[in-house]
Amino acid sequence: MAASRPEHWLAGLQAHPPTAELGPLQLAWLGDAVWELHQRLDRCREPARAQDLHRQTVGAVRADAQAEALQRLDGWLSAAEQDLVRRGRNRAGRGPRNGDAAAYGQATGFEALLGWLFLHDPPRLVELLDHLKENDP
Repeated sequence: MAASRPEHWLAGLQAHPPTAELGPLQLAWLGDAVWELHQRLDRCREPARAQDLHRQTVGAVRADAQAEALQRLDGWLSAAEQDLVRRGRNRAGRGPRNGDAAAYGQATGFEALLGWLFLHDPPRLVELLDHLKENDP
């Protein structure tokens, strides 16, 4: 008998759009927190030392890892979602001095998408996060 899958941490979350429209960088700031919490909750289900959990999480929330996650969503995003990513990417700026500016822009677009979905369409956010987990290399 297969083990039952734990309920997604976002299951049942209702949309709570803000009263004023948020800009792409505000959405990215929120999306960054959503992605990190998602990564932490995913990793804390297995026993491990805190230091190891931290290293794994940091590896998953880095700009290059987020850019790679966005690539795995290729073909899954609607035109409106692709536009959100584009708006976030275009507002990203250069990023850290030693970082890859292209990856930083893609990561900012990814975070903007997650932030918007968290506020406006949590079930869609769950769908995309599940897709990423099922297609994790």
